[in-house]
Amino acid sequence: MNRESGSISINTENIFPIIKKWLYSDKDIFIRELVSNSSDAISKLKKLVSIGEAEVEDGTVYQIKVVVDKDNKTIKVIDNGIGMTGEEVKKYINQIAFSGAKDFIEKYKDKTDEGQIIGHFGLGFYSAFMVSDKVQIDTLSYQKGAEAVRWTSTGGTEYELEASDRTERGTTVTLYVAEDSQEFLDQWKMREILQKYFSFLPYELYIEDAASEKEEAKSEDKGKDDGESKKREPKPINDTSPLWLKNPRDCTEDEYKEFYRKVFHDFEDPLFWIHLNMDYPFNLKGILYFPKLKHEFETMEGQIKLYYNQVFVADNIKEIIPEFLMLLKGTIDCPDLPLNVSRSFLQNDGYVKKISAHITKKVADKLVSLFENERDNYNKYWDDINPFVKYGCMREEKFFERVKDIIIFKTTNGDYVTLKDYLERNKEKHENKVFYTNDENQQAQYIRLFKEQGIEVAILPSMIDSHFIQFMEIKESGIKFTRVDSDLSDSMKEDGAVVDKDIQDKLEKLFKDNLSNDKLNIKVEALKAESIPGMILASEHSRRMQEMSRMFGGADMSHMFPKEETLVLNRNNSLIKAVVKLMDREDKKEDVKLICEQVYDLSMMGHRQLEPEAMAKFIERSSTILAKLAEMSA
Repeated sequence: MNRESGSISINTENIFPIIKKWLYSDKDIFIRELVSNSSDAISKLKKLVSIGEAEVEDGTVYQIKVVVDKDNKTIKVIDNGIGMTGEEVKKYINQIAFSGAKDFIEKYKDKTDEGQIIGHFGLGFYSAFMVSDKVQIDTLSYQKGAEAVRWTSTGGTEYELEASDRTERGTTVTLYVAEDSQEFLDQWKMREILQKYFSFLPYELYIEDAASEKEEAKSEDKGKDDGESKKREPKPINDTSPLWLKNPRDCTEDEYKEFYRKVFHDFEDPLFWIHLNMDYPFNLKGILYFPKLKHEFETMEGQIKLYYNQVFVADNIKEIIPEFLMLLKGTIDCPDLPLNVSRSFLQNDGYVKKISAHITKKVADKLVSLFENERDNYNKYWDDINPFVKYGCMREEKFFERVKDIIIFKTTNGDYVTLKDYLERNKEKHENKVFYTNDENQQAQYIRLFKEQGIEVAILPSMIDSHFIQFMEIKESGIKFTRVDSDLSDSMKEDGAVVDKDIQDKLEKLFKDNLSNDKLNIKVEALKAESIPGMILASEHSRRMQEMSRMFGGADMSHMFPKEETLVLNRNNSLIKAVVKLMDREDKKEDVKLICEQVYDLSMMGHRQLEPEAMAKFIERSSTILAKLAEMSA
């Protein structure tokens, strides 16, 4: 063809500085764009071949090659795809998105918001100028009789179009790398970037280092002289058939686990997974894994990798993946996504919401299926998945509606029950109340009392549980969650027992005086468990308000919600009975004071850890009491 020069039809030289500006934060995006374009070119050719409009050589292996040449400071992206004619180069390369470039410049020259800029015009190829002083395209179309052409531009608006010496169908894009981007000439850095974006590209992807190839060629020539060949067969850096493309029926458990370890570098096997495989009304494939958590804080560290035609787009794109699903790990490939040119940002589209809703439904359906068909496994998984399920219920109304009947509670009896089961099994003991513990060790005394009366206690130890129980109280009208140290079930009290009002008043005054705390709430009950002299009950409402104030307002707001604690004295306990007998004796005032203080501290220790000063006094007082006991026994 005749050599041709001209201007790219944007009528301004401001386009390239803007390209560099709005893509600069993600500089490696240039290689993703170029390799993606190569992949698209191969896909187009395959389509034409499949409908009989193009021919390729028998045994053709479609592939893409990235060659880094540190000596010549170039990067080449080579494919054997559809190629372009000279006219197509003019159309697709010179005319940026065919029109509107003037408007683009005027509208965005002062903008810095990437979301506003990217995607409005066909600028993917031009990301090459982010790292290049000059870009060259050598291309030969699949069309019979086509001539190879070369397009060259130095990043302004000028270009040259001439004949190329390329002899094979496809395209080579050569970047003459600028001084400020020399790091991309490092083979290992380039390999890392390619594996980040193209681990599952549908066509074989190779990386070559020009210097290494030269050394290998020398070695090969020497090998021929020595009578032996040292040729090394190159291997693609990608897996062209990721597991999510297979039919779920054809996938084995070992394959799912191996794929999980490969993608997420997690040595722990996942608990279970959901294979998404959908063709209508949109194309969506992927695998979502429920990981085994090492600790509660890890629940916020999930990773959902989004792919577009097997090209990595980004992690955890909230428009597609509902927020609560970010706690999972997985891969989702959706070729129907309305992505813009950068392949990084989703256009605001109702279509995206439908995809998000579908993923939520599939996750909920999987959980329901496990509950109904594999209840033992579901129970085993619950300790790991319950933060995810609870968070999902609070964040997504539709998710809650689907899973509300399969939310289960582990109890102190060691089994797992739904809310409905719990209420049914305990209705004779208490109506519409769920007694729970958030610390089995600290609240052991209270739990024992409940167990002795045959009352199940739900175990809710996670941070999310304090929010979840309030959520459930709103959703399940009339249901009340009460911590074991907040209230006593009527079944724990002696049937028909009435505490004498005079005894109640005297014990209240006695303990307030000896503890020097006239604001202390004191209540006397006749409990069936005679071994317990006293216990502390803390108002559920007051405690929740305190916890919320610490979480959202800081410790300085805690004074707005003071602790509401009550010392419950057991009238049936022998120690309390003894105090009743001794409290009017002047000669036993010191002993009574010791007993009152000790009963209070013992009650408090069953409720929470004593402060250092209080603990020191408790130990000293315990020593005094033991000494008195030893004297009496001597």
